[in-house]
Amino acid sequence: MEKIIFTEEFCQPQKLFPFTLTRHVQDIRVGILTIREKWEAYLGLPSFNKWLDNYKDNSLSIKTNELSPGDYLLIHSNVLPSAKIISQIRKLNPGELLLCAVNGPVALKFSNRDASANDIKVSKTILLEEEAKTISQPWHIFQLNDAAIREDFHLLTNGRTSQPICSTNKTIAPENIFIEQGAKVEHCILNASTGPIYIGRNAEIMEGSIIRGPLAMCEGAVLKLGTKAYGATTLGPYSVGGGEIKNSVFFGYSNKGHDGYLGDSVIGEWCNMGAGTSNSNVKNNAGAVKVYSDLEKNTYETAGIKCGVLMGDYSRCAINTSFNTGTVVGVSVNIFGSGLTPKYVPSFSWGSEGIKTYNFDAALQHIENWKQLKHQTMTAEEKSILKYLYENQ
Repeated sequence: MEKIIFTEEFCQPQKLFPFTLTRHVQDIRVGILTIREKWEAYLGLPSFNKWLDNYKDNSLSIKTNELSPGDYLLIHSNVLPSAKIISQIRKLNPGELLLCAVNGPVALKFSNRDASANDIKVSKTILLEEEAKTISQPWHIFQLNDAAIREDFHLLTNGRTSQPICSTNKTIAPENIFIEQGAKVEHCILNASTGPIYIGRNAEIMEGSIIRGPLAMCEGAVLKLGTKAYGATTLGPYSVGGGEIKNSVFFGYSNKGHDGYLGDSVIGEWCNMGAGTSNSNVKNNAGAVKVYSDLEKNTYETAGIKCGVLMGDYSRCAINTSFNTGTVVGVSVNIFGSGLTPKYVPSFSWGSEGIKTYNFDAALQHIENWKQLKHQTMTAEEKSILKYLYENQ
């Protein structure tokens, strides 16, 4: 096969609001890796996006009627790969579609000769031998994070040797702990009997932290002094965690560096949570949590018994912010104010009570300020996406 091409056409990306406002489905992080990175690692192939003719098309977007001669693999963007799925994919012939009886299409191997701008010819359907795990609602990200960390841990560490675990640490099941080069872990408690603990390159867990796996620390991530982290938690690249974190996913470059509770939550990129920020993840009556879902129909969907905060990219909250159960925060929001937050805070909001619209130029400057703290700067693509969202919200 020449390359992987991801398609969102049957994945309903709008249901993964707010995270798909600023990224393709395949660039969502769950476990240690993003969905794109998982497929690339398994298959050893570069990946691209099927051209959608919308504001998120970029340099990786290609048109299927303009492919060079060869065979390609069309992957449905919300499917999490596994060793068994990959085994079946490797046996596909051109024109064969791998189908999950429960979750629908998984992958199609095709020749460029069988592809047009709108259609790709399918000659045979093959049933998947296991149920595919798919991310079709935003809360699935933390609900599937346990299984995803375990799958990624095996993918990344199989046949490799961990860096030594310093003797200052107290460990349980150290065979399930993998430390990459440059990582620092001193005077911590690491319990990997309940799931693997992965500590990425140049990541750091500061002294006094108590970790209960599964846990994923991506490159450059930091857990501050005395952090308690458990219940399948992921800190994406260069994210900072502190206080108590349970069953939550940080996509990357985001901060919760101080005391406060974060549970059953998903935090996008370039977010910051002020000191003392906490969220509710269970209703007082232990009933089902309703989460804002459909922008056009203004509807709510049930996320289960537990759901914390779902925060889009570039959003921030002030010290001592209290997030309501199942709160959805859009893109580039500056939250401050007293009491519990509303259940839904729209993109480019300024405050949470009597919400005003963020001035766009100020929003970009504030994002740039936060980026400079991590030695990065905004790209032209990021500015273009944010401008589109601001003008079309």
